[in-house]
Amino acid sequence: MNAAHLRADSTAQDRRSEAMVLGRRGFLGLGAVAGSSLLLAACGGGSDSGVAAGGGNGGTLRWGWSTVTSWDPVTSSAGWDVHALSLVYAALTKLDQKGNPVPALAESWKYDATGKQITFVLRSGLTFSDGTPVNATAVRKSLERGRDFTGSLVAAQLVDVQTITANDGARTVTLNLSNVNYQIPSLLAGKTGMIVSPTAFEKDAKGIATKPVGAGPFRLTAYVPNQSANLVRFPGYWDKANIHLDAFELYPAPEAATAIASLQSGRLDVAQIPASQVSAAKSAGLEVQIIPSLVTTVLDVNITKAPFDNPKVVEAFKYGIDRAALAKTQTFGYGVVNYQPFPPGYVGHNPSLDNAFPYDPEKAKKLLAEAGHATGLEVPITTTGASTAIAEQVQAQLAKIGVKLTIDTIPAAQATQIMYIQHSRALAVDGFAGRDSAVQAFQVLFGEQGLMNPGRRTPPELTAALATVRKTPLDDPSYPKVLQTATKIAVETMPNIFLFTTPRILARKKNVSALGSFLAVQRFEGVRVS
Repeated sequence: MNAAHLRADSTAQDRRSEAMVLGRRGFLGLGAVAGSSLLLAACGGGSDSGVAAGGGNGGTLRWGWSTVTSWDPVTSSAGWDVHALSLVYAALTKLDQKGNPVPALAESWKYDATGKQITFVLRSGLTFSDGTPVNATAVRKSLERGRDFTGSLVAAQLVDVQTITANDGARTVTLNLSNVNYQIPSLLAGKTGMIVSPTAFEKDAKGIATKPVGAGPFRLTAYVPNQSANLVRFPGYWDKANIHLDAFELYPAPEAATAIASLQSGRLDVAQIPASQVSAAKSAGLEVQIIPSLVTTVLDVNITKAPFDNPKVVEAFKYGIDRAALAKTQTFGYGVVNYQPFPPGYVGHNPSLDNAFPYDPEKAKKLLAEAGHATGLEVPITTTGASTAIAEQVQAQLAKIGVKLTIDTIPAAQATQIMYIQHSRALAVDGFAGRDSAVQAFQVLFGEQGLMNPGRRTPPELTAALATVRKTPLDDPSYPKVLQTATKIAVETMPNIFLFTTPRILARKKNVSALGSFLAVQRFEGVRVS
């Protein structure tokens, strides 16, 4: 990753950098938390001390990140929620630093010879934070709720799961699938596979949104929606030996102008900061970690709306944007130019696409002329306030090829309805935060019902390629090539215009130990506050 950066010396620079942090609270982080303005969540039994042999005694960590749209993984409406939800829930699997599924609540899994049945073996002796057992029956009920609950936002990910069998009532759970799908271990590493206590949701399903009951590393004890969440270490967590923090406090990310002051004052111990603040954070004596992530800035293109109903116009836009200049300006050099949805180092990243649409304004002009726009054209681009700086720079770049972009700024609170439900805009600045399963990522970006596919069309060759991905085991030596082939087809046939991938930039006080470097979800194993 390019470590060059520019120090912020102006309001405009701060605004550009804020887009990296705040954009996820725009298109990526929408939704409202139901419930009262102040909730003291009595989230089940268990010791408040959270100290157990092999862990604990690691202090309290105050994290400036974001609050959640819902503490219920089934009704959470923002992909970004997974970071906070991972504090209170454990899933059947988890993703390692490279994004590969590894054991979590399930200590192992195995497919049958057909690829249409997968059996998970659960760890023994685990409980939820309400004291009830994490057994096969609980896992079955939780997954069935995700699939069948009215209003479930993970149901689409479980559509292949026909039946779930709690084989012995204790440790083995078998999922019978309607189609061959080797993506299940990855899929169940995130919100889809987070196991909720059946005792809790059978008693009060709606209450889970503010009073989560899981088997994760922490237990929620107090919650003020959109303001703060207090948690204590849960001694029943399967990996408790590596959770040293005794308590955890979660707050919204501070604004760019106050991030460093929040850390210096002690109000926060760790915070995500904009790239513009990296030099200042180091000068203030703070530690800064640059963690690769799956977050990619992208332009959503609706091919059912003129002028993008002409493929040559889409192609012209792809060649008419200077991604290197965007990454340098918008991310202060920390971002990486990316023509595809997956970052370098991830199994789905296809190296042959690393220069797929190099900046070529003359070629872009030629394509526009061939599309009947030799004298130029005017196109609106939709953005929230957090991404206005990106829209402005793209506007200036495309003006050089004869395109007049008019910027339409919409309130972040309306973005979900306008962008993902109505699909009413021809072109929009968006961000993709990745998904646990590569196929799930493809569905969001390119599926006929995908949130970020406003044209609602998927070419048959891409559908066929994804079917091959599903039928290929994750540990098959051919899997990387199969997945990268699908990536290449998607980039070359779909209108999405990928721009750059941005890292997770976290500043922390010196008394906080180093944080883990995970592509998908920030984790806190091994972390201490002295």
